[in-house]
Amino acid sequence: MRAAAEAEKDRVVELLGSEWSIICNLLAGLDDRAWSRQALPGWDVHDVLAHLIGTERMLAGEQPPDPADIDAGTHVRNAIGQANETWVLALRERAHAELLADFRRVAADRLASLRAMSTADFNAPSWTPAGQATYARFMQIRIFDCWMHEQDIRAAAGIPGNESGAAAEEALDEVVRALGYIIGKRGRAPDGSSVLIRLTGPLKRDLHVLVEGRARVVEHLEGGSTASLALSSSLFFRLAGGREDAGAAVGRIELGGDTALARQLATNLAYTI
Repeated sequence: MRAAAEAEKDRVVELLGSEWSIICNLLAGLDDRAWSRQALPGWDVHDVLAHLIGTERMLAGEQPPDPADIDAGTHVRNAIGQANETWVLALRERAHAELLADFRRVAADRLASLRAMSTADFNAPSWTPAGQATYARFMQIRIFDCWMHEQDIRAAAGIPGNESGAAAEEALDEVVRALGYIIGKRGRAPDGSSVLIRLTGPLKRDLHVLVEGRARVVEHLEGGSTASLALSSSLFFRLAGGREDAGAAVGRIELGGDTALARQLATNLAYTI
C-alpha cells in the first residue's frame, strides 16, 4: 500500500513538472505579438502565465498582493477569480522574458519541494478547488489546470499540440470526475436516462453516464443510451472549460437518440469556475 502511494505521488509530481516544462518551451518560442493575444476573457497570454505563477507562489506559502485597488472586469465572478486577478495585475507590467524567467524559477522551486515532500504530507487533508480532499488531489487538479492553460496559450498563439498523451489523459480524467454533475445538474438529464459521450480524437474514449436518482459515470450502458454526443476531445475540453460558446459549437457535435436532450446536454457542458 505504501509503495503504491509513493508511486502515485511520483507519477503526479513528475507529470506536473513535465507540464510546466512544456509550457516553458512553448512560451520561449513566442514573439511579442503572440504574448499579447487574448487567451481568455480579460487575459492575454502574458496574464495566463502570471496566473500560473501566482497560484504556485500561493501554494509555496506567499501571500497575494493587496487586492484593495483591483478594478476587476466582468471576467472576475467570484472570490477565487478576484484572488487570481491580484497576481495577474501585479505582474502585468513585467517584461515577457522576465515573466517567463519568473515562471521557470517558481516551477523549479515547486518541483523540488514536491519531490522532497513525504508521502504522508502529500496525502494529508487539504482544501482544493473541488472542495475538502487531500493535497494529492489538489496536485491532480493542478495538472488539469496547467494543461488547460497550456491549451489556452496554444489557441491564442495558433500553435496546436499536446492534445494526447499523459497530461491530456489526466486532464480528461479530471473532467470525467465531474461528469455526473455536468450531466445531472448542469445538463438536467432526467431520472432514468442514460448518456453516451463519444470522443473521436485526439483522445478517443466512450464516456457513459447513467441517471438513477443521481447521475454517475458507469463502465457501460445496458441497452444503449437515451441520448448521445460525438465530438472531438479538443472541443469537449473547450466546452467543459467554458472556453467556447456552446450554442455556436453545437453544429460541430453529432447528436443522437433523443436529440432535444442531446442538444440540451451539449449546450451545458461548462463546469469550471
